[in-house]
Amino acid sequence: MNLVIVESPAKAKTLKKFLGKDFNIEASYGHVIDLPKNEFGVDIEKGFNPKYTVIEGKEKVLKKIKKAAKNSDIVYLASDPDREGEAIAWHIAKYIKLPKDKIKRALFHEITQNAVQEAIKNPTSIDLNKFNAQQARRILDRIVGYQISPLLWKKIKRGLSAGRVQSVAVRLVCEREEEIKNFVPEEYWTIEAIFLTDDNKTIELKLVKKNGKKIKISDKKTADKIVKELKNSEFIISKVVKKDRKRNPLPPFITSTLQQEASNRLNFRPTKTMQIAQSLYEGIPLGDEGPVGLITYMRTDSFRLADIAIGSCRKYIKENFGKEYLPAKPLSYTPKNKKVQDAHEAIRPTSLYRTPESIKQYLTNEQYKLYKLIWDRFVACQMKPAVYEQTTITVKAKNYEFTGTGSILKFEGFLKVLSHLREKDKELPKVFENQKLKLKDIIPKQHFTEPPPRYTESTLVKALEEKGIGRPSTYAPTISNIIERKYVEVKDKKLFPTELGMIVNKLLVENFPEIFNVNFTAQMEEGLDKIELGELNWKDILYQFYEKFKDTLENAYKNIQHIKSIIEDSPYTCDKCGSKMVIRWGEHGKFLACSNYPECKNTKPLKIEDDGTLKIEETEKTGEKCEKCGADMIIKHGKFGKFLACSNYPKCKNTKPISIMKCPLPGCNGEIIIRKTKKGKTFYGCTNYPQCKFAEWYEPVNKMCPECGSPYLIKKSKYLHCPNSKCSYKEKL
Repeated sequence: MNLVIVESPAKAKTLKKFLGKDFNIEASYGHVIDLPKNEFGVDIEKGFNPKYTVIEGKEKVLKKIKKAAKNSDIVYLASDPDREGEAIAWHIAKYIKLPKDKIKRALFHEITQNAVQEAIKNPTSIDLNKFNAQQARRILDRIVGYQISPLLWKKIKRGLSAGRVQSVAVRLVCEREEEIKNFVPEEYWTIEAIFLTDDNKTIELKLVKKNGKKIKISDKKTADKIVKELKNSEFIISKVVKKDRKRNPLPPFITSTLQQEASNRLNFRPTKTMQIAQSLYEGIPLGDEGPVGLITYMRTDSFRLADIAIGSCRKYIKENFGKEYLPAKPLSYTPKNKKVQDAHEAIRPTSLYRTPESIKQYLTNEQYKLYKLIWDRFVACQMKPAVYEQTTITVKAKNYEFTGTGSILKFEGFLKVLSHLREKDKELPKVFENQKLKLKDIIPKQHFTEPPPRYTESTLVKALEEKGIGRPSTYAPTISNIIERKYVEVKDKKLFPTELGMIVNKLLVENFPEIFNVNFTAQMEEGLDKIELGELNWKDILYQFYEKFKDTLENAYKNIQHIKSIIEDSPYTCDKCGSKMVIRWGEHGKFLACSNYPECKNTKPLKIEDDGTLKIEETEKTGEKCEKCGADMIIKHGKFGKFLACSNYPKCKNTKPISIMKCPLPGCNGEIIIRKTKKGKTFYGCTNYPQCKFAEWYEPVNKMCPECGSPYLIKKSKYLHCPNSKCSYKEKL
């Protein structure tokens, strides 16, 4: 009897079907051994020697594995084929203490019968370099977390944490917010003209050049002058260019692009995407066929595809779409980021013949949507480019040039599968060179440059990947951590730094400029990659890091003042004694306090506007009386948004949530209020929970849908939408 040890029980069930009665399968349920939870666990003086302990609650799991291993001929360690999986395999091997010839490493890049049996036939040994890369990362993160977090506790408040990668992610969000705050819009103008052809067809063109150079119009006066000059001009078509424009297919998914596309198209958060992808990789029961892995390993940064997979894909395209959609040669893709590990294939279906529709009945709705995304992208990546017939018209008037482009889809190519990427046809009327056009209208338009957009979870993943911060397995947990720890909050899908995030970032950047730095963090990732390749000793990277770090840490303890001693000027005057009001920090963020303290103890709450500015939180009366003391109830702002509070505070501490509307579900008399998930995400739920399960991510509005009769609509950006997924009604706010 042989033993195979995997991470998850779901994968264990799938493998049991493939390996049969000669194999016993056990699951470790993830990591079983790690650095201790409540102590530092790294002996820096003895060469960064780690102290590993069994994770709380995993004792029974390890004992069961050890017992099964003793009664087995061969033990196959088959945890995930990445650094974390290698660490799990190494720790289990150390724990079960069997001879080396009885322990093998099996790498499952996909959970299918052929792949599993092939991996068992061709086992490897534990990759010590890969384990050391994970060990170095773990110790680096422990040093930063355990030695900087107490500094934050001492200088700001208890319970805060700092992470080597998460702090750089927070820095990106904070710096983007500063860019937006400091952005000064610049005015510019464009001029569009509408022309009539001889047969009364219209052509809309844009003014682009003057005297052969790109035109820049910075104010109304200049725009009006050009319009006046052009109104009585002769307009002649100087050039008509027709050509085919190819639109190439997109590469197959890697971890970062899958997370981005799932966020943009399915509204999945990165953590959710990875959880669903993990279930598709580990195996889904497909009726009589039993459980089978539907996709390859989902933590990868490589566009590489197995030759057998490409061959299968080309065969499928030819059979189902026709040979006109099949390129002469297989397509390959080169990543823009040269720091690719290339340890695993791109993410693809394990079999194209398991089409999304054919297995839909066995999948949850979310599994189906993500599987279809992966399946479609893989098929499309081996199809011919789409071809558009593009027409560009250039019109001259005096020393000015107008141009416009139209295009019509000539050949679908890969858009046959990825139809959502089709561009809308824009057909221009048939014209010829030297043809005169009649000016119907000329329209100057004022514009202003816009600040860079705030990050979304999707665009932050993209930024982390482009800057080399973290690796495929770290994007989702990094973003989850900074949200859960209240350094960043999500509003309308956008990431905003909290006051806490801003002050922690400021403190870390000012005092650890070399450590919480984008370039430094990317260099550390390169160092970890070199350890994995055997080009660098794992302890060397720790020594190099710690030499700088320890001195910086000592200076930070000496130089950083406590947050409560930080005082900022404000434009406000104390309404009790006439002294200047200043901005101070308290347990719940910034507030206004009289500079004449302690003689005058006047304080006022501050609230952050969406543009990041601080304003006094004005007392908003509601007309409602406190049911406890009879005083007026007023609206206040807390860390979870607006709430009702007694004006007689602190004598009366009565508070209650603000009702958005009556619950729209039949038979419920509850109120809809703003609530927070355990991870800090805002949603709208009923006060009668758990009896009433009403919940919406977007703010509900008490207005019936005129098309399907839904009792409420929801606010999304600048529109009201019907919450019914089968109804497409929307109206502009």
